[in-house]
Amino acid sequence: MNRKIISVINQKGGVGKTTTVINLAAGLTMKGKKILVIDLDPQGNATTGLGLSNTTDSDQTIYNVLNGNKEISEVIQSTSFENLDLISSNVDLSGLEVETAGDSRRAFKLKDELVAILNNSGLSYDYIIIDCPPSLSLLTVMALVASDALVVPLQTEFFALEGLTQLIKTIERIKANLNPSLDIRGILLTMYDKRNKLSGEVEAEARNYFKDKVYTTAIPRNVRLSEAPSHGVPVLIYDSACPGSKAYFNFTEEFLNQDSPVESAA
Repeated sequence: MNRKIISVINQKGGVGKTTTVINLAAGLTMKGKKILVIDLDPQGNATTGLGLSNTTDSDQTIYNVLNGNKEISEVIQSTSFENLDLISSNVDLSGLEVETAGDSRRAFKLKDELVAILNNSGLSYDYIIIDCPPSLSLLTVMALVASDALVVPLQTEFFALEGLTQLIKTIERIKANLNPSLDIRGILLTMYDKRNKLSGEVEAEARNYFKDKVYTTAIPRNVRLSEAPSHGVPVLIYDSACPGSKAYFNFTEEFLNQDSPVESAA
């Protein structure tokens, strides 16, 4: 089963989606993996968070691939982090839905391009991680169609689970019609505050409902986590000893263990 293409998705904004993309990618490279991050959010936060520019003067963006102007291999950029490449995004991407309205196969455009990468022996990535926009738009559908599996960051706050039911309905529709092999790889609790009773209640509810789909690691609220993006580096590099970094290191381990063959019980 191919589990290379992972979308990090939640239609709610501000749940730690981009932070998770950046730090999972960085954590995986530290484990010797080669990673491609695709910024599919017109806000371009994963782009700036990895130290590249999200201004509109570049044609080396995912927008120019999805509108047919560039091959995907032409827009892959190196970051300053070893084994971590990026396809950047900017606000141009927000016009894609209108511009491609007449294209009946547009939902498959990203998938078709990623197949080209996976079949290109010169571009051997262990994982391709897609940062989805905080909405259930065409871009999100493109990501869902292209992905093997999803990581869903879930903020431990009051309405978190209500929003998730909407996302799960969308995922079920995509599975039924466009991508039958799609599954949720795991749910990652974010912005966790162990002093806050509500965080514990949301965690209990999520674990009760999604069982072992919820990662053991929860990402805490942490000032260093929110500072790191403005410096254009993952928190794992910005401050490797802070609680946020320790949590993302643990999460990376859990993520990798999902793909390691399970030891047979002797």
